[in-house]
Amino acid sequence: MNLNDTQARSLTIQQAVVYDSDPGRAEKVADVLRELSLEPLLIDHCALMRAMIQTPNNPPALLVGDVADCDWVELGAALREQLSDIPVVAYGSSTVADQLIAHVGAPRVRRLTFPFKSTVLGTALRMPAQATQAEVGEVAMPTGSSAAIRDVTRLIRQVAAHDSSVLILGESGTGKELAARAVHEASPRRQRPFVAINCGAIPAELLESELFGHEKGSFTGAIAARKGRFEIAEGGTLFLDEIGDMSLPMQVKLLRVLQERVFERVGNHTPIRCNVRIIAATHRNLEESIAKGTFREDLFYRLNVFPIEMPALRTRIDDLAMLVRDFSERNVAEGRSRVELTARALKVLSHYPWPGNVRELGNLIERLSILCPNRLVDVADLPLKYRPADLLAELDLSADLQLPVETLESELEAEEALDEDREVMSMLASEPAESAVVQLPPDGIDLRDHLFTIERDLIQQALSRAGGTVAHAARLLKLRRTTLVEKLRKFHMLNEAAASEL
Repeated sequence: MNLNDTQARSLTIQQAVVYDSDPGRAEKVADVLRELSLEPLLIDHCALMRAMIQTPNNPPALLVGDVADCDWVELGAALREQLSDIPVVAYGSSTVADQLIAHVGAPRVRRLTFPFKSTVLGTALRMPAQATQAEVGEVAMPTGSSAAIRDVTRLIRQVAAHDSSVLILGESGTGKELAARAVHEASPRRQRPFVAINCGAIPAELLESELFGHEKGSFTGAIAARKGRFEIAEGGTLFLDEIGDMSLPMQVKLLRVLQERVFERVGNHTPIRCNVRIIAATHRNLEESIAKGTFREDLFYRLNVFPIEMPALRTRIDDLAMLVRDFSERNVAEGRSRVELTARALKVLSHYPWPGNVRELGNLIERLSILCPNRLVDVADLPLKYRPADLLAELDLSADLQLPVETLESELEAEEALDEDREVMSMLASEPAESAVVQLPPDGIDLRDHLFTIERDLIQQALSRAGGTVAHAARLLKLRRTTLVEKLRKFHMLNEAAASEL
């Protein structure tokens, strides 16, 4: 058998791991695996198991019998993070099965009673994979119910199960990284790393080292060997943000990796195979960049296998209220105040063009949670650029800005005071003109100041007659006690006796 035959055979044979301290039982399990065309790899010690986990080739299945001195926390973490897509069969004692379920999760673990037939084992190896697919429903998708966002969500779910390269397009701030994370979380790679790198934020001369890693002494400042993002993302997803800003020399090197799935660290010529899914994103029009000679056409077609267009916020303004609620909940989770906008404020914001898209909206909600804690946010609370005068005039909201923004409770109290004022005016109007306290001067009167003086004097008289007792004075004035207290604050009439009573 020549070398090529040996390599071909090594690629077709799959080794399923049998982790069992009982060698006789492990051999019988190995015979069942061979009936399923799976080559067994027998492991009887935790150190050997740890070494197997660190290898780049993942086994198609793990079968666990009874093992001594197993670090279940370490094994569980490896099965969740590094071996996330392999089924686990527990055929030993119930104690071992319980440990696996506790540290890996019930959907991944299938219990079998030893001995078992190949047909039973084959069914067990398929069932956990089906169970893990059912977990995908909890993925955080972009927020919104508009037709544009529903299309984005549909595309994410369609492409997630495949390893095809994805190119996410859209303006800055539209949520391209959120969409990339959703693709990863909905994919079979979701238990492996999601690694993001902004290709436009790293100088061209350093980007190669960031992506592929470097060896000690490979360049000035390389004081130690370092893994690149491709190695860190092994088995998972690598998100190349702002790919349109990558230099042409780096585009050539990236294209080679995408074609051959092999790269080299800076300062080392040893090829390293990689198994990562590539998701790229850009706010640029790459076809225009190709025409200008700043982006390679072959790389574009390699990345643009499955494009997803993220809509601008101004094109899905119906999602505004839902986005505000979502950002408000995030602020609460991070320890800031909840933000609630009035209908008028939402109406004004819906006419803003949102050049910064969803990111700008998130920043605004965070700012409002600090400036307007625990109260309704109205038009006057919005920064000036969100409420230009011509828009307010068009929406007939200009007059509202002359009043301070109140909380709901304060608005109700103001309404109560207004009702009482109406009662006073009604009583005045019902009195005959000749009984009026004062005649209207020929040149008119400042009614507001006049009523202010009358009200203050009557309250003072009521307090004097009641001996300073606020409750008694309120009964004399036919007011609620809390209303009188507010009026006392308004007129700065809260003396020490009244204040102590409050």
